[in-house]
Amino acid sequence: MVKDTLFSAPIAKLGDFTFDESVAEVFPDMIQRSIPGYSNIITAIGMLASRFVTANSNVYDLGCSRGAATLSARRHIDKSGVKIIGVDNSLPMVERCRQHLNAYQSTVPVDILCDDIRHIQIENASMVILNFTLQFLPPEDRCALLEKIYQGLNPNGVLVLSEKFRFEDEKIDNLLIDLHHQFKRANGYSELEVSQKRTALENVMRTDSILTHKTRLAAAGFNQVELWFQCFNFGSMIAVK
Repeated sequence: MVKDTLFSAPIAKLGDFTFDESVAEVFPDMIQRSIPGYSNIITAIGMLASRFVTANSNVYDLGCSRGAATLSARRHIDKSGVKIIGVDNSLPMVERCRQHLNAYQSTVPVDILCDDIRHIQIENASMVILNFTLQFLPPEDRCALLEKIYQGLNPNGVLVLSEKFRFEDEKIDNLLIDLHHQFKRANGYSELEVSQKRTALENVMRTDSILTHKTRLAAAGFNQVELWFQCFNFGSMIAVK
């Protein structure tokens, strides 16, 4: 794993965070050191796949990055006729995802597409994964995507939605932000790295509250929605059709 040092030196003109070649190269290290509970979520995605994925259906990993969630799901699928479709709009991520998946043999076919997830048709799906993806879409586009996912899911299909959350109570929100920063410092990031990355993400990652997510999912048609994992201001929800 290549160590993430992208923000270790002062950057004079700090632009918006993008999933470019440099980020794709260090992404596994970045994500493990930045998101508390990430490995637990990836493991659980595989467990959920074993329960919800049905024969002759599709699984979608929207915003698949380097394929950790896709690979976890594929390892636990034992039904016939299942196909996984991974989508990411970052070509460097897509290229590494394909290499990663090709290193592991499986009878479950996977298509990795370089495209905007808003342009993808969801059909005959038993599982859809949005693992820290929705927060990077413009807020005005989020409802439409969730509605499309709901329409494309088969009965008893599941959506896994992992996100960074904000909290309505300002004191609680600030506490959890501070604990997250402490988590990053404990994983070797300096104050400069924490500060510069936070600034780079400000305009591209707009977080929602858990209540906003639940309300939006209910509006899309889901009547079974719950938070199943949370660590500080990161967590994951399931929504069953």
